[in-house]
Order: sequence, then structure tokens, then C-alpha cells
Amino acid sequence: MIDRVTAALKDFLKQESAGGIMLIVAAALALVIANSPLAPYYFGTLETKLNVSFGDFEINKGLILWINDGLMAIFFFLIGLEVKREIIEGQLSSMDKASLPLAAAVGGMAIPALIFVGFNINSPETISGWAIPAATDIAFALGILSLLGPRVPVALKALLLAIAVIDDIGAITVIALFYSGEIKTDMLIGGAVMLALLFAIGRAKVASSIPYVLLTVIMWVFVLKSGVHATLAGVTAAMMVPMTAKGDVRLLEHMEHGLHKWVAFVIIPIFGFANAGVTLIGLSPADLLQPLPLGIALGLLIGKQIGIVGFAFVAVKLGLAKLPETVGWRKIHGLSLLAAIGFTMSLFIGNLAFTDPALVDAVKVGVLAGSLVAAFAGFFLLKAALPGDEAEPAAEGATANAG
Repeated sequence: MIDRVTAALKDFLKQESAGGIMLIVAAALALVIANSPLAPYYFGTLETKLNVSFGDFEINKGLILWINDGLMAIFFFLIGLEVKREIIEGQLSSMDKASLPLAAAVGGMAIPALIFVGFNINSPETISGWAIPAATDIAFALGILSLLGPRVPVALKALLLAIAVIDDIGAITVIALFYSGEIKTDMLIGGAVMLALLFAIGRAKVASSIPYVLLTVIMWVFVLKSGVHATLAGVTAAMMVPMTAKGDVRLLEHMEHGLHKWVAFVIIPIFGFANAGVTLIGLSPADLLQPLPLGIALGLLIGKQIGIVGFAFVAVKLGLAKLPETVGWRKIHGLSLLAAIGFTMSLFIGNLAFTDPALVDAVKVGVLAGSLVAAFAGFFLLKAALPGDEAEPAAEGATANAG
């Protein structure tokens, strides 16, 4: 079982890293197009209305919302599968494994949010964006990490993944509690019925993925119309998929593996391309120093370092957690900067927090600025830390054990 879990982790990290490179390319391309003569076509296409109707039942949204509410529901379904696997047999399956990433993730969500609030406490129109810098983009972060090659310890990648998974759980909770609209009870009941059916077929260990997919799609439609954000349907539906179905079929692992390529290489790059485009022409330093973008950028860049390193250090010193043998504090510091790449999740939460296009653009500026600086700083810090691998674990491991 250990060999299977290890192989699954390595395959996940490899695909996520490659997908991260594609996401970087897609985001850069969007920025170029948004600041070129092609900009009207780019923004016009994203605003194009797409209508789907069944009798009196109708969904009429712009392309950008189909991407953010529809395609991202598939992304969140994959997150749900990953979270369940990690809790049952992965990095979060015991307190020994989970204590360090849990402490780091809590700090990495709380401190960025507090920094944002500090900058926006007197701006009632922007304070609702407090959760934006609390996010981590695992694909982007692992994409940067992959540029450092095989010198990066698997334990460091696994720790980053575990922190990001916990971060995703936090983001899902925040979206459910703070970024849902007016609730339509009848639609919510319909979604609950679909969830109950998913629970039933999961308990029955149904081995085919087809009924899970069909019920999840129907549930997504109900949740979309209910006022609760539709991507949450993906997460809750994924939790109903059993690890092992009839005939010893590794159903959750099979579905996760089948979805991962589509999410990493299609869905997330499309999301990045659709959401990263912001017009930078005429932008001045004063624009970045406004409370909203500055709170996001510094929340990511400063808050993640203080939160992740600080909370991890306290947990280790109190004996609540310990560092992996091949991971020292310099690597933890570098990891905290890569975790400050908010991008996908930060932009996603920003789109939920604000409807004013000017505020959404300010979010993009803050996220891009903070994430870009964090990516470069994290890369070069880890590049400097990795050549000392031979001596670092013993020295820093001793320090950790002494705590």
C-alpha cells in the first residue's frame, strides 16, 4: 500500500508541475493580449452570452462565468477527491503527518487575511476581499518548484501539497460561508436530494463512475440556481466517491487519475487565460499602493512568510510537529514564498468578492504583483538552499528534535 501511495503522490506532483508551467504560459499570454490591439476581441469573447435551456429552465451566462462556475466545478471535484484521499491514506491521514502542514496552513491563511484587513479596515467597499491573499495556487507553486529539478526533496513537495490541500479546505469553507448569494430553498433541496443519492451509491460501493458523474452534473445545476456557489457541488459530490468499490476497484484513485490531466492541462490553463488578462496601460505605482491591491500583494508576499514559517516554527518548538529529515528551515522559508503564489484561487475568490470591474482589475493587479515577486523570491531562495542538502538535514534536524 505504501508503494502505491508513494507512486500516486509522485505521479500527482509530476502532472501538477507540468500543468503549472502551462498555467504560467496561459497567464502570460492573457496579459500580452489584454495589453495589445487584440484586447477588445479578448474581453468581448469573455463577455459573450451562452444560453442553455430545458423548457422553462434556463442558464444564461457570459463565457467567463461558464468558465468560473462550470469548468471550475470540475476543478473543485478533483480537489474533493484529493482531499479525501489525503485524509484517508495520504499526508493528512494521521496527526503525526498532518501536524506540521496543519500549523503552517493555518498561519498561512490567518496572517495574510489579517494584513489585508489592516490595509482595508477603513474601506468598506473592499473589506470583503479579506480571503483573497489567504489562498495558494498549488499548480503554479509546483510548476516553479519543478524548475529546480531533481534536487528538490520529495518531502518538500509533499509538504507544499499538504499545505495547499488544507488551504483548499479553508478556501472551500470560506466560499460556502461568506461568498454565497440569496438562497433559493427549492433548488437547495433538489441539490440535497442529489447528494443523498450520491451518498447511497457510494455506500453501495457502485464501481462505475458514470452514475457519480451524472448525479454530480444534476446537483451542480441545482446548486447553481440555489444561490450557493456552484463549485461547492463539485467538492461535496467528490466526498461521496468511495476509495474502493465492488470488485476491489480503486474508484476514487481511478477517477482522480482520469480527471487530473484534463484539469491540469485544460481547465486550469483556460481559467488562467480567462482571468489573468488585465489592462496595464496607464497603470502607475500609485494604483498598486491603493488599499485593495496593496493589501493583497503584501498579504501574499509578507503574510505567507510570517504565517507559514512562524506557525511551523512554534509547532516544532512546542513538540507538536517535527520537520521531515530532508527539510530544513531555509527550505521551509522558500516553500512559504512559493505558497504565496495565490493566482488561481486568489483570482477565483476575487471574482466572488467583487462585481465592480474596476475592483476586479485591482484584485488582478494585487494578485499578479504579489504572486510574481513571491515566485522569483521563492525560486532563488530555494536554489541557494538546495546545494547544501548534504549538511542541512543533520544540522537542522537536530534543531527540530531539540525543540
